[in-house]
Amino acid sequence: MRLQWLRAFEEEGDSGLEERSRRPLSHPLQTAQAMEQVVLELRAQHPAWGGRKLKRRLERLRFEGVPAASTITEILRRHGQLRYGGSQAQGPWQRFEYWAPNELWQMDFKGPLKLVNAGRCDILTLLDDHSRYSLAVEACVNQQSQTVKGRLSGAFGRYGLPQRILSDNGSPWGSAEAACPYTELGVWLLRLGVELIHGRPYHPQTQGKQERFHGSLQVEVLNQSTVWRDLEHCQRRFSQFRQCYNYERPHEALQMEVPASRYRPSLRAMPANCLPLSIWPRIRCAESKPKARSSSRGHLLYVGQAFAGLDVAFRAGAQEGCWELFSVGKGSVGST
Repeated sequence: MRLQWLRAFEEEGDSGLEERSRRPLSHPLQTAQAMEQVVLELRAQHPAWGGRKLKRRLERLRFEGVPAASTITEILRRHGQLRYGGSQAQGPWQRFEYWAPNELWQMDFKGPLKLVNAGRCDILTLLDDHSRYSLAVEACVNQQSQTVKGRLSGAFGRYGLPQRILSDNGSPWGSAEAACPYTELGVWLLRLGVELIHGRPYHPQTQGKQERFHGSLQVEVLNQSTVWRDLEHCQRRFSQFRQCYNYERPHEALQMEVPASRYRPSLRAMPANCLPLSIWPRIRCAESKPKARSSSRGHLLYVGQAFAGLDVAFRAGAQEGCWELFSVGKGSVGST
């Protein structure tokens, strides 16, 4: 040891006698600086992605030497990229999933956003239940029935018809009428051969996938900007997010695969004409009202505003005071 100190003094003088770090010059498990930079650049593009999503995306981009998800998380922590807090686990949820694409779509509105150039942006979202594929993220001027019908027609033209659509009980797809549970939009969907079903009131867990999608949209898009100029500006950002969500963003519920890997369009094309109703909604005898009345055997029946203008027929139901209603005429897709 004495000879070592003498040799150090002879070679470096007084500085050779100073205490030196015992840390090795290299470490076999240390992440290469180049890979750290790649991780940070990808994180900058997707500020809401954690270690698991970043790892899977780098693997899909065919980078070599991709570190473990825990290592990527540590890289983010060292560089101050982690923000703790936010939503916490809410305990186990009872999950359900339809067996194939297009057996069920989920539909809801998010928003509205305030626009700089006056007005508002209501965000209509459509999600396939089986694949989590985002079918539409639409910047709408309002939440009215005609607006929704127009956006749904576009989605049906691109992807075909689903078997059914799940929505909440709000407008424009939910009805407040006790005598008629259908809205104009609901009747239009029925005549296309699409069943409209509703979640339990005050129970958003029924649309858990849609709620989770809205959470991702909030964190990855809406929280990234406080200035929304107009509907065109909103739609560009929504379309960019939808492309990334479907084809790039790994989804934990899909074993870190992307939704596009599990989705295929429906074989049921949107028909040129509406179909006769095959579902028989029950209605009760009620006081006749304009534009929504009919008669059967001398009875005046209120069938609901949603059926105004349609040729309908009745038959007596099993319950006293109840009638069953069905459509006997055809009309164009746009008719109501």
